[in-house]
Amino acid sequence: MTLYFEDLAVDDEWTGGKYEVTEAEIIEFADNYDPQWFHTDPERAAEQSIYGGLIASGWHTAGMSMRLLVECFLDEAATLGAKGVDELRWHNPVQPGDRLSVRAVVDEKTVDNDHRGTIRLRVETSNEADELVFSMVGIVMVGRQDG
Repeated sequence: MTLYFEDLAVDDEWTGGKYEVTEAEIIEFADNYDPQWFHTDPERAAEQSIYGGLIASGWHTAGMSMRLLVECFLDEAATLGAKGVDELRWHNPVQPGDRLSVRAVVDEKTVDNDHRGTIRLRVETSNEADELVFSMVGIVMVGRQDG
């Protein structure tokens, strides 16, 4: 069933996922997009970083969070893209072996026109220890049922 703008209410919530992060994907992403040594060099990161080992790029964490968000909510909704993101934060590092899950809550709804509305969607990603690793507020356009 497709969820349209009219189907959504403030405080609606979705949760999902258990995405397991691997060392190989951390390094591959970082090699391509954020080649800082604490994302690409496990030995040096283990010896010299403040994290005690390799960590995922924050942008990689955002991407993994987006994947989980699509799987638990956006695939079911009549989404039309996003206008932007507010309050983007990386709270704790993501390391190889972490299992990530996501929680999304509608904070606000605004009608844009006859065809779509916008929701402010609070997204929080946590690891298996229930530590918050990432959060943002997505400004998401959603199609209206009769639009």
